[in-house]
Amino acid sequence: MTRLSPLFSGSDGNCYYVGSAEKGILIDCGRSAKQITLALSKLEIDMKNIAAIFVTHEHLDHVKGLKTLASNYPVKVFATEGTIQEMAVKGLINGNVDISPVSYSGMAWNDMYIKPFPISHDCREGVGYVVTTSDGRKTAFATDTGIVTDEIKLALKGCDTVVIESNYDENMLVSGDYPYPLKRRILSSKGHISNVMCADTVNELVQTGTTRVILAHLSRKNNRPCLAEETTVSRLQLSDMKRNSDYILHVAKHENNRLKIIY
Repeated sequence: MTRLSPLFSGSDGNCYYVGSAEKGILIDCGRSAKQITLALSKLEIDMKNIAAIFVTHEHLDHVKGLKTLASNYPVKVFATEGTIQEMAVKGLINGNVDISPVSYSGMAWNDMYIKPFPISHDCREGVGYVVTTSDGRKTAFATDTGIVTDEIKLALKGCDTVVIESNYDENMLVSGDYPYPLKRRILSSKGHISNVMCADTVNELVQTGTTRVILAHLSRKNNRPCLAEETTVSRLQLSDMKRNSDYILHVAKHENNRLKIIY
């Protein structure tokens, strides 16, 4: 049976485990190697049983622990060509990291099938991923995108579970103390998606078969878990979708101390 656990989520660092009780993969590696291995140990998973790390993009909150982790353990790393080049330029990987380009057409790895899709973010060549596990479940990871393009919607459609960004409440962001250039970046098509944009997307997905949703990458300063949750639930109520009947909703914590297993 598939196990999914958001180990870390947010601007402080992002890392998700998906696989079985024995082995699996990581999506991103945005905390220290020590923090990630400790989080995995709480799931009773040894880092040696991580078959691969799939990187979405080169921003530090997604790759902070990558170089150390991949240098100390025999784990394969995959990312797009552009992300690999950018990480090399920034010194985020070295010769000890066994890294290869991920194929946009999808690839089989460790009894899973992983297919990337482009995101819209201010990075070199960022992607999200759809992971199909051996039991046939499809889990999508779609964070760090300023807009939800038709290509993203197509990738997410039909997935059993979607981990999707609900980064900010627009009123909190606009009235907050972030400098104007940063606000403009977050609000742009290359920034992040708001609670409302996320809710509208989730509404479409649930109506086409998605049954589990995880709201992720919430801003500490410009959002609240209750706001993100309420925005999505309210939007689904307008479509007569009932929580825990038509869908199950979770909000990923910045640091998942209880390490809840979604499946």
